[in-house]
Amino acid sequence: MRKIHVREIQTAIVNAIKNIHYHIRPDLKAALQQAGETEASPLGRQAIKLLLENAKMAAAGVHPLCQDTGMTILFVEMGQEVNVIGGDLEAALQAGVRQATEEGRLRHSISVHPFKRVNTGDNTPAVVHYQIVPGKGCKIYVMAKGGGSENASVSAMLLPSAGDTGVQDFVVNAVRENGAASCPPLILGIGVGGSFDTAPWLAKKALLRPIGQASSDVETAELEKIILEKINTLGVGPQGWGGSTTALSVAIETAPCHIVSMPVAVNFECHSHRLAEVKL
Repeated sequence: MRKIHVREIQTAIVNAIKNIHYHIRPDLKAALQQAGETEASPLGRQAIKLLLENAKMAAAGVHPLCQDTGMTILFVEMGQEVNVIGGDLEAALQAGVRQATEEGRLRHSISVHPFKRVNTGDNTPAVVHYQIVPGKGCKIYVMAKGGGSENASVSAMLLPSAGDTGVQDFVVNAVRENGAASCPPLILGIGVGGSFDTAPWLAKKALLRPIGQASSDVETAELEKIILEKINTLGVGPQGWGGSTTALSVAIETAPCHIVSMPVAVNFECHSHRLAEVKL
């Protein structure tokens, strides 16, 4: 049995959160640079240039990538042969978010109640998804999810007869209606299958995949390609200024589902795509 102290977990969370708010991921930077070369619209190219300049300024440590420092989402994959010692795991995760918010000068974006709208004052609580996995390791995906892209996200219960064409139409229509307000170029996570509550979780989990990495399932990978191509013909473009780069990536995760159901969800992600992977 391997032992991991909660202090180690909290420190890792603090460092990851501060990093993702000031430094864009290498795969995102490469995707934006490539889009800047292939974007058909002059305004679109200018928008991408500004996004890359913004990232350079953020990396200097003056301002976060975006003023909306978002809600922290944590995907915790804990090995079943790990013993967390020294305190409560959930408390350590939340303390890490609290500490990173203060040290990173991040905006307080969380309301204590959906109706009362009183700010918690420290960007907690984070949303935490736990999975027990084989082994002696601990992997935590740290995501900062802005309100604009999250508000555009949608889900539906389609009939099986809709097929993959129905999924395509649902996703493309969602981008047509909400893409410009979600700070494109977008990264889209799509969940198909499971139950009513599973599909949105799959959609958010799909965002953990490196940009441009296709599904390991051949048919799903082809569907990702088709949806991305359709989205980029909508003309929304970078920052909604028009162009051929409305989305940088489409990732689909699937799960078994009931014979009469086909749940589908789309989780919009903005161009900042603040995400880190922590291994302990």
